[in-house]
Amino acid sequence: MKLLKQLVEVRGTSGDEKAVRDFIINYVRKEQKKWKVQPQMIFGDEFQDTLMLVFGNPTTAIFAHMDSIGFTVGYGKNLIKIGGPKIEEGIQLVGSDSQGEIETELLVFEDEEGYKELQYVFDREIERGTNLTFKPNFRETDEYVQSPYMDNRLGIWSALKVAKDLENGIIVFSTYEEHGGNSVGFCGKYIYEKYGVRQALISDITWVTEGVVHGGGVAVSMRDSGIPRRTFLNKIIEVAKKSEIKFQLEVESAGGSDGGVLQKSDLPFDWCFIGAPENYVHSPEELVYKHDIMCMVKLYKVLMKKL
Repeated sequence: MKLLKQLVEVRGTSGDEKAVRDFIINYVRKEQKKWKVQPQMIFGDEFQDTLMLVFGNPTTAIFAHMDSIGFTVGYGKNLIKIGGPKIEEGIQLVGSDSQGEIETELLVFEDEEGYKELQYVFDREIERGTNLTFKPNFRETDEYVQSPYMDNRLGIWSALKVAKDLENGIIVFSTYEEHGGNSVGFCGKYIYEKYGVRQALISDITWVTEGVVHGGGVAVSMRDSGIPRRTFLNKIIEVAKKSEIKFQLEVESAGGSDGGVLQKSDLPFDWCFIGAPENYVHSPEELVYKHDIMCMVKLYKVLMKKL
């Protein structure tokens, strides 16, 4: 899982995804000669920091968000959350400003009312507006991988594995998912108007819960805070059953993804979240079982052919 380890090491908080996008562009340029179809790459200022790969005659798109949670340096030593990172004293953070590389740790101060103030500890003042992310710590065993930012570097990794054999389809690498202000709206509009694509699979990582477990296969989400159209969902479940790839059905009341943004748009998109479950969500210890990861890749390959 060398590629996944490399992806984790690229910093890219919400609003600062360009380095992740450029890493993917360079990877595709290097590897696409080995792929079944060489995709058209769509990116540029008019698409902000997003990237789209178009293969053949697409009918379905995979959406994988590139951004991560983290922190922004505010005034003095204060830190402001990006998205919803785990808050725990001593978590190691990294970043860089004009004075060089930064390796610091999180300090948590709680007042009498329970309000938490977040700060960093460093031998100099870090420049205001600097983004900090969890320090990479990639661990792999025969059973699992554990690292910061499995959400959603693993979703990107899975999409790139699917790309190797993909003949017809689009892969959208989106931005801002962890902090709102999503780019999915204009990417969806572009692929709907240019290619007539109005089916989307959301390549993201979900949670281990009482109903979704490690080793149970990839999770097909029947709902979270958004509700996919049942006709499309039934079609996906039917394909999954016939494939004999191990999967588990998720039903949640909260959480969201790029699919929620598509649902709130004025585009007639069908969508479904399909991803491996992780434990220790939004922390430096995110843990995913390899069996579930491989089920995720296999199911995406089948769905991109059948839908």
